[in-house]
Amino acid sequence: MSKIIIIRSGGQTGADRGALDAARSLQVPISGWCPQGGLAEDYPDSPGLKSAYPELVETPSRDYYERTEWNVRDADATLILQPREILDSPGTNFTIEIAQKLGRPFFVINDIEISPVVIWLDSLGDDLELNVAGPRERFFPGMHDLTFSLIVELLKYYSEDQEW
Repeated sequence: MSKIIIIRSGGQTGADRGALDAARSLQVPISGWCPQGGLAEDYPDSPGLKSAYPELVETPSRDYYERTEWNVRDADATLILQPREILDSPGTNFTIEIAQKLGRPFFVINDIEISPVVIWLDSLGDDLELNVAGPRERFFPGMHDLTFSLIVELLKYYSEDQEW
């Protein structure tokens, strides 16, 4: 048994991509829904981000909100990184709204540190498919690297089966 068995994300720049890259760096499987054509801010044309992340599956439309809803719906839980400096990201706010609407477990972290995430995850059980969401890189420069670092630390923590 393991705590996190898959990292899920929609592949947008920033938090999404940081989570996928962190999982890949540690050979943890990745998955997620992305908009039709692999649409992302930096991949506007098909095959889009699927050229870099073939594990992602396209939704029927190019609607970012559809992608977000499906990732929240299909994950066991959603971790939302929302630094205090950027509390008005439309996509991040929608992720919170849809998790509430669907009654799916989610956790919003404003101070990007591992201990509150571990406490939350430990309350959820094992073998989780964890969706990770947060602002795009253009809304919060450095979001990719911040997310990458947190997810690597989190995955290493659970792979080493440490006591917190």
